[in-house]
Formats: sequence, structure tokens, C-alpha cells
Amino acid sequence: MLITRMEGFQWLLQAKRLARFPVCAVLLLLLTTTLPAQDRNPFAGDAKAAHAGEFQFRINCAFCHGLGARGGGRGPDLTRAHKRHGSSDADLFRTINQGVPGTAMPANGTTGQGVGMTEEEVWQVITYIRSLEVKATAQPNGNAAHGKGLFYGDANCSTCHMVAGKGGRLGPDLSAVGSARSIESITESVRNPSRRLAWGLAESTKEFPQEYETATVVTADGREIKGVTMNEDSFSVQLMDTSEKIHLFEKDKLRSFKKSRVSMMPSYDATLLRDKDLQDIVAFLLSVSTK
Repeated sequence: MLITRMEGFQWLLQAKRLARFPVCAVLLLLLTTTLPAQDRNPFAGDAKAAHAGEFQFRINCAFCHGLGARGGGRGPDLTRAHKRHGSSDADLFRTINQGVPGTAMPANGTTGQGVGMTEEEVWQVITYIRSLEVKATAQPNGNAAHGKGLFYGDANCSTCHMVAGKGGRLGPDLSAVGSARSIESITESVRNPSRRLAWGLAESTKEFPQEYETATVVTADGREIKGVTMNEDSFSVQLMDTSEKIHLFEKDKLRSFKKSRVSMMPSYDATLLRDKDLQDIVAFLLSVSTK
């Protein structure tokens, strides 16, 4: 039986379609079995996996999030059930694996900190974080509305600090501090600000960002200027003074340039800020960070 050229072409086309079908079926099967895996933690509730995750966390995450995941100033407190970039297992996996653009959170294995993690190790870290979570977020015994009034009023917090785009620039932006740090840590920073200086937000995406150290320069004509460093290299320093004016100095033209780990923020003891008023301010900061 003779086959015309057109019949032969149609037969060949049909054969190719049939040959591709098993491959498509396999790909579809792979997609339907692998994609949902990132929605579910295969180690959920596994104590051994949580222990392994703690080891990975210490290597890869504790530098920013602190030992015990309670927040390290640079990274948020992860023991809270509510996470700023998503609270589900899939959200956590994505955040750890892909990082958060525009923040200090890098993609998995892209910095000198840690060694990078396999998919299994990421899930183990998530299991560890889940084991630490406090299901009910701790709330201060404070009045957020009164705290807002104090922040922008008599307590003078907004002179140096900004919340939601309103306030000063000399100190760290506190818009997200309520989700990044524990109530105890925020309270300590007000009572004893020099104990742990905040990371400089202008440098937040660098591996080792600058801190809010107090810097003092004496210019060639004898002027003394005090503030915080914005940027610095071997030859120059950029300084924001107490009036939020920014200066750029060449170091070899200064009489002196000194740094101090004594914070420019005064220590607000109970005589300057009552415990109840501080509770109200902390309540305000927490209310802002959860919006």
C-alpha cells in the first residue's frame, strides 16, 4: 500500500504528538508533586528536626536574629507568631530562601555569613522557629493613644526618631521596631541606650553595617561638630549633626576625629520617664508595627 507524501507527513506529525505525550504527563506529574511541597513543612512537630534546625540557625541566622531568635537589632524577633513578611510555612520558606529585597535579609547562601542551606535544612530551621513561637503575641500594659501623644510630644522621641515618615532622622527609624524587637529589648534601649547601639539604617544592606556611634570632629579652624556617621571610608567621613545637617569631611584635614560608644540618646530613667508612660510609648510602637 502506497502512502502519499501528505499522508506520510500527517502520520509523522501524529507520531511526534504521541511521542511527546508521556513526557508531558511526566512533567505534569512532577509539577503537581513538587510545587505543593513548599506549602507544607515535612518536619512539622519533629523534635529532632527542630534540634538540627537550631544548629543551622546559629550558623546562618543568629548573627542578625540573635541566639534564641529573639531579635538582634538588625533582624526581627522570630518567636512571635505574626511575621512581617508572611506567617505561613510557605511564607517563611520563601523569605529564607529568596530574602527580602531592599532589606538586610539576604537570599539563602548569598553572603559570607553562614554556608547556605539545602531545602531540607531550611525546613528544619522553620521547625526550630515554630518550636519557639509564642502563639499569643505579648502585649504591653499600655495605652497606645497616650503613647503616641508622648512620642510626638512631651517625651521628645520624635525629635530624633521617625515613625511612618514623621519625625527626626538623627536616630533609627522606629516604624518597624515593634515587630523587630521584644518589649523588654525596647524598654532597655530607652533606659540604657548605650548598652546596645542600633545598626545604622543607611547601611542596613551591608554585611557589617555601621552603628549609631557618637562621632565628634574638630575642623581645621577649631569648630567642634558632634553627630552620627552616615558613611565612612579610609579617607572621608559623612556626618549628620544634632540639627540633622549633613557634613562631608576629608579626614586628613581634620584636627581630630573620635568615635564613642556612648549613645547620643540620653538615658531615660524613671525620673525622666515614668514606667507607665514608657509602657504607653512601647504600646504605640507595637501598634504601628502590626499595621
